[in-house]
Amino acid sequence: MKLISPFVITISRQLGSGGAYIGQRLAENLNIFYADREIICQAAKQLSVLEEDLESRDEKVLSFWRSFLRSYAYSALEVYMPPQIIAPTDREVFNVQREIIERIAKERSAVIIGRCGSYILREHPNHVSIFLHAGMTFRKRRIQNLYDVAEDIAEGMISQSDKERALYYHAFTGEEWADARHYDISIDTSKTDLDKSTAFIMKYLE
Repeated sequence: MKLISPFVITISRQLGSGGAYIGQRLAENLNIFYADREIICQAAKQLSVLEEDLESRDEKVLSFWRSFLRSYAYSALEVYMPPQIIAPTDREVFNVQREIIERIAKERSAVIIGRCGSYILREHPNHVSIFLHAGMTFRKRRIQNLYDVAEDIAEGMISQSDKERALYYHAFTGEEWADARHYDISIDTSKTDLDKSTAFIMKYLE
């Protein structure tokens, strides 16, 4: 397939719907860059924080009290530690990740996972946005297999993730994360299967 460069695919996904799997398969088939963990890595460097600290906040918005306590805790350490350790705000994290996503989309063809990428790149001339969702039974089974957890734990992880991603998306875009009207393609992967979903997207790109 001959692509106009740079060509960007953004994938928004429910936990357990196969977003990482499909994103990686698309990147391999198209021989383009896969951007997921790399966004966290670059953002952590720019913000001078540990990757694991940033990963724990990925696609989440801190509650008022969690944000206040985090800022207070860091501020209390300023007597002993340099001021640059103050934790970045949600807006600062989002802005840095947005800059990274825009830079990737400008420099190379890529598959970009989550982090409001579909909204950030909505004006990109060569951009296809995808939303992946699936039935709860399918999602629970995948999470149980991926993380080796019990069914009730998997269900709790899914419920929490859905709430956090929806809140995060709305906080920075003002729109609804799961509204199919915001995407070029919306696929129920529990009905089409992950490999068939990948093949469908490839056919759409042609």
